[in-house]
Amino acid sequence: MTDLWMVIFGGDGGRISANFTWWNVGVASTFILVNVIISVMMQLKLEIPLIVSSLRCILQLSVMGLILQDVFEAKNPYYVAFLTTVLILLSTYETVYDKADQAWNGMFMSVLVNTAFSTLFIGIIGTHYAMREQNFWLPEVFIPSIGLLLGITASSMAVSLNACLSELTSNQGRIETYLSFGATRFEASRSIAIDAVRLAMLPTINRMSIVGLITIPGTMTGQILGGAPIWNAVRYQEIISFMITASSGIAVLGVVASCLHAVIDTKHRLRTERVKEVKIPILHGLKKWSEKKYNHTKEKLADMRSRSTSDERRPLLSSS
Repeated sequence: MTDLWMVIFGGDGGRISANFTWWNVGVASTFILVNVIISVMMQLKLEIPLIVSSLRCILQLSVMGLILQDVFEAKNPYYVAFLTTVLILLSTYETVYDKADQAWNGMFMSVLVNTAFSTLFIGIIGTHYAMREQNFWLPEVFIPSIGLLLGITASSMAVSLNACLSELTSNQGRIETYLSFGATRFEASRSIAIDAVRLAMLPTINRMSIVGLITIPGTMTGQILGGAPIWNAVRYQEIISFMITASSGIAVLGVVASCLHAVIDTKHRLRTERVKEVKIPILHGLKKWSEKKYNHTKEKLADMRSRSTSDERRPLLSSS
């Protein structure tokens, strides 16, 4: 009992003193049941997405751990380049097919180019100069930094794309009026571009304004728990925050410009027919199919339950 008390309330200065096992992960996974119960009680129909996302989290992080272990030990720049390319492709896929509601032909390539340019440009400069790493490609520094950049940059691009495409399709009449009175496509779409970029950059700005005051970032927390010096973790978080802001800004500006260039052509005509619903790939199609089957089964069970209840009440009603 004394040992347990020391582990919980004593420890070694706040550092993790035990290796985590799959049992620890299993215990933590029960916390997802809280959200599942909330979803069932409020009929949010989020049970399947929660379970699928939880399984994806475990699977993806486990695969990432296996890959990173080999890459870190090898210290080979070609391995780092390959893994970075895979991360950029996956981030682009998530932005276009999972987070975006609408798309145009060529949107995947546009998002891919802007994602790669912004993250690699800021990642290489930040790692080499701000973090003062002579070999910027060192896997233990470069890959985590690129991963952090990609996560926030993808979300920012998705917000800007959804806002831009939504405004272009919903305010078609106003934009066409501007164009008919001689406005260029840049003049007609300027307010839409400003609003989309502003909307996408505000979360990043808000994140910087509350960091260290209200929240402790996950990166800084991980370094502290791993035993890194406090001030080193603080400075790394400050560096990565500025890198994320710059990367998001460059990527958002690029995809908004690409969006306007695609939907308003060089002859200053609004081409909303180019904007279509996102065609979901087979994996997401299977996910939708499983959700539909689950909801259908749930409705059938509820219907059977209501019928059985009515059958039980019928003899009572007839006797009365």
